[in-house]
Amino acid sequence: MKLSDNLTGAVFMMVAMAAFTVNDMFMKLMSGSVPLIQLIFLRGILTTIAVSVLAWRLGAFRGRIAGRDRLIVAIRTGSEICATYFFLTALTHMPLANVTAILQALPLAIAVAAALFLGEGFGWKRLVAIVVGFVGVLLIVRPGAEGFNVYSLYGLVAVGFVTVRDLSTRRLSRETSSMLVTWVTALSITVVYGLASITIDWGPMDGGELVLLVLASSSIIAGYLFSIMVMRVGEISFVAPFRYTGLVWALVLGWFAFGDWPSNITLLGAAIVAGSGIFTIIREAREGRRTPMQYGPRIR
Repeated sequence: MKLSDNLTGAVFMMVAMAAFTVNDMFMKLMSGSVPLIQLIFLRGILTTIAVSVLAWRLGAFRGRIAGRDRLIVAIRTGSEICATYFFLTALTHMPLANVTAILQALPLAIAVAAALFLGEGFGWKRLVAIVVGFVGVLLIVRPGAEGFNVYSLYGLVAVGFVTVRDLSTRRLSRETSSMLVTWVTALSITVVYGLASITIDWGPMDGGELVLLVLASSSIIAGYLFSIMVMRVGEISFVAPFRYTGLVWALVLGWFAFGDWPSNITLLGAAIVAGSGIFTIIREAREGRRTPMQYGPRIR
């Protein structure tokens, strides 16, 4: 039986989210014995090579970044570099499902920032969804509660930088290839963290850790490939909500690999954030706004 474009897009989205979450799991598995900056640099080398091949095959190098877009690309790249550090630092010190749940607040943060800085207004329904969604975030983070992890704030900072990244991408002209922007980002992350790695003492990596590094790189590359395929099939309003299957993968993999299972309050908060985010994504798609799905693959 041949799947419809919408169902095909939904499958691609679920596979992409699974691949990104598997990458997070492998990075977390290595974080206890290998410095984070070293890991990001080494993964960046493998990822940049793969993205370069992909960009070449898609003809991205035949294009160029428009002059008016260069500052925007620089802002986007800088935000991605910072988001990578804060997200992976939070991931190192928090359960996989918790930090993934915090990241799901991204559509809500983008909606608020777009209204404040890009003049995109919103009605009372979206406002209610945003307020409810951030209540969900507070249930996940629980500032001041017993057992509060300060690295939850790192996760929120990562959401802030990713919001800047996606708002910057909204300002890019359509003639600038998203694949070329992805290549510039991947290369920049590799160079920046390569230079940063000079200032730290490198940790030794045994055969098992090298295998995990290759698996992490392979997973994130698979995430890129399926993210690209998602953009080519299906309706955004149907496909985009399936990005929240990443939460399910984070719950399963967090329990399987680390024995972590979130508290009931955290699960409730994650459900509220996901529900509010899905509502926001669908309304943005129906109103013709560009959603993060349309920006091309991203670094994590």
